[in-house]
Amino acid sequence: MFFSRIIGQEKAKRLLENVMHRKRVPHAYLFTGISGIGKTSTAKAFTMTLNCSAPSGLDGCGVCTSCRKILNGNFPDFVTIEPDGRKIKIEQIRELNRSLGYAPLSGGFRVCVIHGAEAMTGEAANSFLKTLEEPPPGNIFVLNATEPRDLLPTIVSRCQRVSFRPLKTEEIIRRLNKETDLDGSSVAVLAGAAHGSLGRALEMGDSNYLERRRIWLKKLLELNARSSADAMNMAVESAKEARVGLDQPGNKKVGLFDLLSVWATWYRDLLLVRTGAPTGLLVNGDFREQLEKTASGVPLQNLIESFHLVDRAVVDLHRMRNSTLVLENTVLNLRKLGRTNH
Repeated sequence: MFFSRIIGQEKAKRLLENVMHRKRVPHAYLFTGISGIGKTSTAKAFTMTLNCSAPSGLDGCGVCTSCRKILNGNFPDFVTIEPDGRKIKIEQIRELNRSLGYAPLSGGFRVCVIHGAEAMTGEAANSFLKTLEEPPPGNIFVLNATEPRDLLPTIVSRCQRVSFRPLKTEEIIRRLNKETDLDGSSVAVLAGAAHGSLGRALEMGDSNYLERRRIWLKKLLELNARSSADAMNMAVESAKEARVGLDQPGNKKVGLFDLLSVWATWYRDLLLVRTGAPTGLLVNGDFREQLEKTASGVPLQNLIESFHLVDRAVVDLHRMRNSTLVLENTVLNLRKLGRTNH
């Protein structure tokens, strides 16, 4: 919860530092970027410094009353809203507005963080827009969102945009080495598969992701040698994975979206091997021998189509289409594309 401990995001930290130095803090911010890269940690650090009685540079002192409360997770003026199910509902925004009618209990700033702000229903978004237009004094809003285009343009226009970038693989590797007991090979796999998200890498390390990943890749490696009937059975079995993924808020178990993510990294790696890219770019470097063997036997266009096929399956599942039908179509077409030169 200290700015100095947040990995990367130097541009975002500089922007907030300049704001605090000018002592004219905008009432609304839009933090954009994928999950797990420091948006929430930055919001907490921002809250701590704003309310600190004796800040040290960009960081809060860590010892005053408000700092201690924030560090202990019981600061009354740090408010969070998360989607109720898949959406942030009008009732949640109304409850927030009722609480804003009272002055901050600490006497400083109340910071309200809205996670997954793009999940607001139309009613909720319009209600929140009215709050942004006439913000009560002493309140700061932080909207966390992946893409600003998923929000009402009128909400975006009233917020100070702060962009957060995916972390470098090396940054994630250093933190995993410090915070976990995983071996070097596992750390490299997690850092590559996390797509720049430290939070996702840590969640994968705490789950059975590495074990499941090997099973999922083994299935994919055996696919070309299977009969159509066996491929169908594989699809049906794969579809039984829970319709979740570690990148979904609040979920701690691997599922169908993680399976497809692993398959997508496989075809990405095959394309890299086929085009002669440095091996250090591979996510599945521990399968390098199998990657090189597979890449040499499949036309480049088929590898590209296979990658897009997996990507389309993810989109279809997010649209709540039948898991079994999506997996059957995906697996049978992957088998067809992979058997061209056999």
